[in-house]
Amino acid sequence: MATEPLSPQEIETRLRDVPGWSLTDRRLTRTYRLGSHFAATAMVVHVARIQDELNHHSDLTLGYDSVTVAVHTHDAGGAVTVKDFALAGRVEEIAPAHGAN
Repeated sequence: MATEPLSPQEIETRLRDVPGWSLTDRRLTRTYRLGSHFAATAMVVHVARIQDELNHHSDLTLGYDSVTVAVHTHDAGGAVTVKDFALAGRVEEIAPAHGAN
């Protein structure tokens, strides 16, 4: 069973719970800045583990000292769903341990 897309109003409301995240090109997106390339790489590995636990995967972009997470739900036609916000929430939980802001 496919996950239902969220309405623009639902997305706007849920974005208040994940500061720093935005809707960009039909994806829930955030870029984190970290203290070093190693810290950014460690965060990517941690996010990958969370994605496997949730069975919901984003596009991760590793920069020198940054990590960008961009996610939408494929089985909802590329729309944003509750799955995307669940992933964003989990990433927000672990980001401080990596020194991300």
